[in-house]
Amino acid sequence: MRVVITGGTGLIGRAVARDLGAAGHDAVILTRNLDKTGSLPPGVRAMQWDGKTGQGWASLLDGDTAILHLAGEGIADGRWTEERKRRIRDSRVDSGKAVLDAIRKAKDRPRALLQASAVGYYGPCGDELVTEEHHAGGDFLADVCKEWEDSTAEAETLGVRRPLLRTGIVLSREGGALPKMALPYRLGIGAPLGAGRQWFPWIHMDDEVGAIRFLLEREDARGPFNLTTPEPVTNREFGRLLGRALRRPNPLQALGLGVPTPVFRIALGEMAEALLHGQRAVPRHLQELGYTFRHPEAAGALRDLTA
Repeated sequence: MRVVITGGTGLIGRAVARDLGAAGHDAVILTRNLDKTGSLPPGVRAMQWDGKTGQGWASLLDGDTAILHLAGEGIADGRWTEERKRRIRDSRVDSGKAVLDAIRKAKDRPRALLQASAVGYYGPCGDELVTEEHHAGGDFLADVCKEWEDSTAEAETLGVRRPLLRTGIVLSREGGALPKMALPYRLGIGAPLGAGRQWFPWIHMDDEVGAIRFLLEREDARGPFNLTTPEPVTNREFGRLLGRALRRPNPLQALGLGVPTPVFRIALGEMAEALLHGQRAVPRHLQELGYTFRHPEAAGALRDLTA
C-alpha cells in the first residue's frame, strides 16, 4: 500500500514513515522544501507540494493509496500572538483544502484519509472522563481542531473512509514534549505546572505509530478516535513518575511545590491555559476495535523512554 503523508517531516510523520517503509509499504512524504527532508530510511521518499493544492501529487492517489494528513504549524513552538494563532489555524485548514483538491483530481479515490486532530478538541474538561462522544470545547485550540477536522469532511461524501486522530501528548525520546519536560527533572528542579491536578493525556510514540497503522488497515475504522493511553495521569503524578524513571531527586515536588500559575501565565500567555487545563481522555473507540497498547501505564512507558 502507498501512504502519502502530509506533515511527514515532523516528529510523528517521520516515525510513521519509517515504520511503513520497514514494513514494505511505499511511504511518500510531502514537503514544501525537499532540501530539509535530510536522509530518509528505506522505503520512504519525498515529494514537493505547496500545501494549498493537489498540484503535482494528486497523480499518486489510487484505490490502493491512503493519505495521512498531519500537516500544521507547531502549537508549542512559540508564544501565541494573534499572527501566530492565525498561522496555526491557516496551516491546518489550507493544507486540508489541498488534500481535498488532490482527492477530487485523482483518477481513483484513495482507500482512506486519516485526518489528524488533537484532544484539545474537547477543551478544558476538569476531572470528567472524556471519550469520543464528548462535545467540542469553546477555546482557541478546540476551535482550531474543529476547523482542522472540518477542512476534509467532504472526503466522506466522495466515498473516502476518514478516521479522525485526536492525539494526546506524544512521548518520544527523539523530540516533542518529553525532552523539554525531562530537563528540569534531570537537574533536580522538576515541578508540576500550577497545582498539578490537571490531567495529562499522553501516548507513547510506539502506540501512536501502532494505532495509526491499525486504523490504516482496519476498513471499519471511521469517525473520531482518541489516541491516548487508557491510563491517563495527572500532571503531578506524571512528574513524580518521570523523576523516578530518571533516578533523580525531586525535592520541589516532595515539598508540594509547583510552577506558580501566575508566573506560568506571564511566561507563556494564552498558551499556558492549554497546559493548565488538560483532558482525562481515554481511547474507547480504539479499544472497542481491538487495539492493544504496548505501553498503557506511565511508569513503564517512562522507564522505556528514559532507558
